[in-house]
Amino acid sequence: MMWPRFYPIFDAPAWLELTLPLGVKLVQLRIKDGSETSLRAQIMKAQNLCDAHGAILVVNDHWRLAIELGCQWLHLGQEDLNDADISAIREAGLKLGISTHDESELDRALSLSPDYVALGPIYPTILKKMKWHQQGVEKLTEWKTRIGSIPLVAIGGMSVERAPAAFNAGADIVSAVTDITLNDAPEARVRQWLEVCQ
Repeated sequence: MMWPRFYPIFDAPAWLELTLPLGVKLVQLRIKDGSETSLRAQIMKAQNLCDAHGAILVVNDHWRLAIELGCQWLHLGQEDLNDADISAIREAGLKLGISTHDESELDRALSLSPDYVALGPIYPTILKKMKWHQQGVEKLTEWKTRIGSIPLVAIGGMSVERAPAAFNAGADIVSAVTDITLNDAPEARVRQWLEVCQ
């Protein structure tokens, strides 16, 4: 498949309502807290929105709900992998993206035949506290050499201005969170992203 090169991550379906009409074709729903009833409703809404706009929805973490609701894509962090039933996920036909930060995590991810690998944080990130400081774009080149044809996602502190360097270093896809969600004009920012990620 031809991968969309822009991969925003949002914490509510309202962001999908705002950005999918602009042309976003690959999006992750990452909701860390909430009741199962609330999570189910939000994932269903996000999936329906993506279906209506011909976009790919990636569900973060909630693999049981992703299976139950017939979603097609799942993203797991390293901690999430500890509790996930990879066999059940694969039997359900879900495609899987995995976060990596160092060599041992990359080895673990590759042993699971991921459908994409994410590396981060490329730059310092304010989204969450991490034991890893910035990886730098050079590490993207190293990772891409290791993983070959598996799509590589650059994440962490990414901005419109930083995206070209990530692509030049080997990233196939660039992911953004706060560069959009904390922007005073998020729709205009998404348009800029779509332009730079053509």
